[in-house]
Amino acid sequence: MFKVNNQPDLFSFENQLLDNEQQKLLEKTPEKTFYNLIFSNINEDDYKILFSKNGSRPNAAVNILISALILKERKSWSYDELIASIMFDLRTKVALGLSDINNKPFSRATIFNFQNRLSEYESLTEINLLEKTFDNLTALQLKKLKIKTNIQRSDSGLISSNIKKYSRVHLLIEVLLRLSRLFDDSDKDILSTKIKLYSKLGSQKYVYGLKSSDLTHELKKLGELYHEVYQHIAIKYSDSHEFRVFQRAYNEHFTVIEGKAQAKDNKELNSSMLQSPDDEDATYRKKRNQESKGFTINATETANPENDIQLVTDIAVNKNNIDDSKILEDRADKLIEKTPDLEELHTDGGYGSEGVDKKMEDNNITLITTAVRGRESEVEKIITQNPENEQQYNIKCPYQEANSIPTKKRNKAIFDTNRCNSCPLKEECSIFKLNGIFYFTHSDYLKNTRNNNIYKIPKERRKIRPNVEATIKEFKGKTQAGKLKVRGIFKASLFAFAMGISINFGRIYRLLMSKDENFADILTKFSSVILQIVVFLNLTQITARVCKKSNWSTKYLTYMS
Repeated sequence: MFKVNNQPDLFSFENQLLDNEQQKLLEKTPEKTFYNLIFSNINEDDYKILFSKNGSRPNAAVNILISALILKERKSWSYDELIASIMFDLRTKVALGLSDINNKPFSRATIFNFQNRLSEYESLTEINLLEKTFDNLTALQLKKLKIKTNIQRSDSGLISSNIKKYSRVHLLIEVLLRLSRLFDDSDKDILSTKIKLYSKLGSQKYVYGLKSSDLTHELKKLGELYHEVYQHIAIKYSDSHEFRVFQRAYNEHFTVIEGKAQAKDNKELNSSMLQSPDDEDATYRKKRNQESKGFTINATETANPENDIQLVTDIAVNKNNIDDSKILEDRADKLIEKTPDLEELHTDGGYGSEGVDKKMEDNNITLITTAVRGRESEVEKIITQNPENEQQYNIKCPYQEANSIPTKKRNKAIFDTNRCNSCPLKEECSIFKLNGIFYFTHSDYLKNTRNNNIYKIPKERRKIRPNVEATIKEFKGKTQAGKLKVRGIFKASLFAFAMGISINFGRIYRLLMSKDENFADILTKFSSVILQIVVFLNLTQITARVCKKSNWSTKYLTYMS
């Protein structure tokens, strides 16, 4: 049964702080600010759908669970460290609105079950509720801080799933062994001799013992074994996760010809194929000599130079073999819905495509790209559209210009060949090579416009895109060398949205700190005092319980005082 968490409590351990100066310091700590900015603004009703409508045991407080997930990623805690911090760190209790020092708001099982509910709901509705919380908090922050969203910038970064690196043979053996653990006695009698050596050594040790020259033969042997296993147990184990993974590997790596499974050539393999039996979502990508098996995080943030700070406005997590341009094309409508005044978007050249150009044109957004990919290594041309006649264009090269005329499928411009013959750039010019004729489409016009947009804005705005790369590093900074602690695209998304909330909070907190001239000095002066209070109160509480019946407890507590 869903129950809203009614906070705050008038009687809190915060009232036990020794003087007003310490209470003022507490008000300016990150934890208290987190409570005011994040915890207190989480809309618990968004999560009501996850719980039973019947009269039953009330749910754990949603705003505490969500805030705990955010703090977990912000602090790079494990679940054990999260639980320990909630139990023993007064600052964490403050951040989560826990007024009672003895309050343990949830167990490990509760937070795992909550994440499972989120995952199941997303699989049914395609709605990530933590993304909704990120959007709601960001919208409130943008409004309160009066941050301009008409200029934004976007970038993406590779992030790896927490999986082992498998070779092709290693992966196929491991998948087979995991399926074999489900076999009943009759299946083991028939198939155990076939996989005995694999199961005896394990997939990793077995592969280590192979030579490069053995791989072709091993693939052939695995193909025969996969085909036999599939034929024998397909119906019996078809509902299991292990069989689903096995079937996928079988279809991706082998082709059945005349009743025999033959291994596909390496050239037929692709980046969408199964990378690990532990993560069916992860894909493969190699970017700038960096190999990654996992996902991409794409972040968009405000970039108007007049803003005091810039906030992340949109986050998307995708399989890492999806092109940046496709991600932008798919996210554009949502980004525009959240920030309808968007006029100028800065990206690198990887985001440019025909689909993106059309989307930007339809919504009157100027796309500014740097490090443009696919730029022609020839004479630069500028194509402009006649505002009074959209079927007519003007094409300008460094030495002359011409108006276009429409043809059946495209447009054609005819240049003066006499001037082309005397042009010093003619050897590099495609117009000269085609005897003064230049063919192009409306898509070419949009691409040409996109490539030249950067020269139409003030110079001070031409170099604002690289700052978003630092934002991507903030996301990756909470991972282990770019590798997540979790697996699967859903959990990667939870990480990304929790980090997005955390990154925005951190920027707002630093802004508030910078505007209080005395805050930094106060924080430095009294941080050690707060730590002493935390240690003292915790030790006092723990010792009082442990030593309750001891004859030396009174003396010990007096000494601690």
